[in-house]
Parts: sequence; structure tokens; C-alpha cells
Amino acid sequence: MKLYEKLAKDIEQQILKGVYRDGDRLQSVRETSRQRQISVKTVVHAYLLLESQGLIVSRPQSGFFVTTRNHAQACAADALERPRPIAISSSVDVSRLVLSTLRTISSGDAIPLGSPYPDPAGFPVDKINRYAFAAGKDASQHDLRNALPPGHPQLLRQIVRRHLDQGLAVEPTEAIVTIGATEAINLCLQAVAKPGDVIAVESPTFYAMLHAIERMGMKAVEVPTHPTLGIDLDMLSQLTRELPIAACMVMPNFQNPLGYRMPDERKRALVRLANDRDIPIIENGVYNELYYGEAPPSTLKSFDTKGLVLYCSSFSKTLTSAYRIGWTLPGRYRDQVEKLKFLNTLTTPSIPQLAIAEYLERDGYDHQLRRLRKTYEQNARLMRHTVTRFFPEGTRVSNPEGGYVLWVELPGKIDGMQLYQQALEHGITIGPGYMFSVSNRFPNFIRLNYSSEWTHEVEQAAITIGKIAANAMR
Repeated sequence: MKLYEKLAKDIEQQILKGVYRDGDRLQSVRETSRQRQISVKTVVHAYLLLESQGLIVSRPQSGFFVTTRNHAQACAADALERPRPIAISSSVDVSRLVLSTLRTISSGDAIPLGSPYPDPAGFPVDKINRYAFAAGKDASQHDLRNALPPGHPQLLRQIVRRHLDQGLAVEPTEAIVTIGATEAINLCLQAVAKPGDVIAVESPTFYAMLHAIERMGMKAVEVPTHPTLGIDLDMLSQLTRELPIAACMVMPNFQNPLGYRMPDERKRALVRLANDRDIPIIENGVYNELYYGEAPPSTLKSFDTKGLVLYCSSFSKTLTSAYRIGWTLPGRYRDQVEKLKFLNTLTTPSIPQLAIAEYLERDGYDHQLRRLRKTYEQNARLMRHTVTRFFPEGTRVSNPEGGYVLWVELPGKIDGMQLYQQALEHGITIGPGYMFSVSNRFPNFIRLNYSSEWTHEVEQAAITIGKIAANAMR
């Protein structure tokens, strides 16, 4: 292969892999000559070869630009640019399985019944983006002080006022803005425990909790959790006597994946137990605004009198997941969490904070939430009906009171990991139960996301999963 042919081949591969997209300008002939340490004549020959193949086009006085002249080339570049979904055996670790499932969401051709995220089509993204654009043009908003902990004053005011409106007495200085709820949970866990400590979690539990414990070198002890009442308080009490429990991580409202709303008397009892044993509780409240009833649920934080409850939430489930804006109310650990926030990530970008604050102040957040709740409640009924009708006999499903996920127990003969792999072959993702435990306690469970518009395609995907499960029974 001649030198100019090799250069042309290298550039062709970059185009097909999506490094260069349609309309992108290539380096000038002289820049390429200098960078590759080859003659200008060789570069010109390579560019002319690419032009003859229809991959680039020359524009007088401007240079050479990528052009995908046919649909096949465009599709090839797009497909190669994004990771493809992969099927994984049950012998791999949970984090790798989770990463694989998340990749299928962005592949664009998989129906995301396994997604942990709500469908972004329900979010007021355009309005929030307009506020962000306006904030970006305002030089005063680029002040680093608005990005440093605890966060942008305007957003902090909106967060505190919303909690106050819902009956939670929050000190205005307690809130700290974070990069999503995940960072809030990580910071709070880091503030109350150290590597090697034992952390009590619900079972099943949302895998982000398990990731935080694993990443910090701590140990999770799983506490059986009732599908409507929540974590087993008697078992938790026993464990606190037998083990040096450093903290407890729970999601008392619309827990992922079970969807329950813990009764108030049990919330009070859990906080009393924590107070008696002086054990901090990290409360994940990301779904609290997505309730199906008439009134918002109470929080563990509202029953806390000693500052032991560290409340975490975000706007990723109700406004936009793209901006990754969350917050925490860390109680007595507030100063430690703020210090850790500064040491870990220094700042939270101020423009996304301001964009969300402006939306909360001006654009009817409650109207947005009412619309989401109505959609999710309707979709929950449709998904439960579909699973009940088309899945094999003996299947049991949760009855979520909020959120957008359904927990499905399949007959014991069915392996959730095998079902996951077979679903991928049909272009459908599901959440295998393997992801929700460190000890693989739920091999015959799956989680289904119903946040998307209920279309014929979504319904057929759920029916297909049921048929695959039924075939596994034979």
C-alpha cells in the first residue's frame, strides 16, 4: 500500500468510526503534512482519493469536509460510534452488568424496559435549556462562588422552600447542592462510615446503593424487605445488636424496585430505632415527588429529632437527567458533607443550577409533576395488566404506589439472566434481579420500566418478554 493510500485508509476509518462526522472539516493539507511528517503532495493525493470515493468534498478557500453521500455510510458511522448492548453471564460482577444494561439504552434501537431512568420525552427540556442559555450569556453567573458548596443561592432557596411547603421544617443553611443524587448518597455515606464498616441495606435494593458501598470498601448486609411495608424492622433491630452497623441506607417511598410507600408508623419506628442505637440513616428520596395519591408522602427526615437522617434527592427523575443536579439535607453531618463535597468535586456547575432554579420559580413545576404522575399511574396499570395476562402462570407483580418501575417475580424455573440475554436478542432490555442484591437472592426476578408512552411497540415488547418466559417453562 502506498503512503497516500495508507493515509486515505486511516481517515476513512476515522469517518466510519464517527471521529469525523458529516460536515466536519478535515485538517488542512499543510497541517496534515506537518503532523504526519509526509509531503504536501502525498496528502493531496490522499484527499483526492477520498474525494473520488465520496467520503470528503473540497470547498474553495475553505478546505476539505466530510460528506456521507449515502445512508449506509451514515448509519455505519452512527452505529460504530456508540457501544452495542452485550449479553453477560451471571458469573460477572453487578457493576459490569449494570453498565451493559445502561449502554443498551443509548444504543437507540433497544426498547428500554430495563432502564433505571424515566423517559426524557416527559421532561420540559426545551424550557430548561432556554434558561441555561440565558444564564450562560450573563457574565455575573460565571462567578465561581455560585458553583462552590453549598451551591447557587437561588437554587438553595427553591429547594428549602419546596420542603417547607410540604411540611418539612428545613434550616435554610442545611441544604447542599450535588451532582445528582448519586453524589449526594456517596458524600453522605463517606461522612458517616469508613472502609470496612458494615452498612445495612434493603433487600432487594437499588444498585446505586450497592455501588457506593463497594466503591468505598465497605460491607453491605441485606435486610429482608416487605413489598408493601418496607424494611424488616425486627430483623434490622436484631442485626444492630449482633453487628457493628455503621449506617442504614433506605428508600422509604416508592422504592426501586419494589415501589412501596412505607407507612408512617413504620417510618417513625425506623427513626426511633436509629435514635436508640445512634445509627445514621441515609434516606434516598429521588422518587418522592412521583406519588400516585393525593398528598406527598412523609419522609424519615420529617420524624428526625437528632439530625441522624441524611436526606438525598435530585431533579433527574422529574425535570431532566441531563443536568445531574441533586441535593442533600445531611442533618448533624452537614459540615462534614460540605467539606467532602469540596474535596471530591470542588463545585457543581452554576449554570445548570440556575436554569433549574428559574424553572422552579417561573414555570409551574407542580403542573409538570401532576402530568408525570398521571402518566406513570396509568402506565403502571397497563404494565401490570399486560404482565398478568401474558406472563406464565405463577408470576407475581408488585403494586407500586409511585415511581415508574414494576418488580416481577417469575416462576422459580425461570432464570432472570437468561431472560435478559434472550430479550436482548429481540431488541428489548430488562433489569434482571441479579442487579439488586450482592448475594444473588433474586435469580427469578426482573424489573420493568413503564415511564415511556404506552405505545403498541412497548406493549408488544412486554408481551414478547412474557412469551420468552413461558417458553422457558417448557
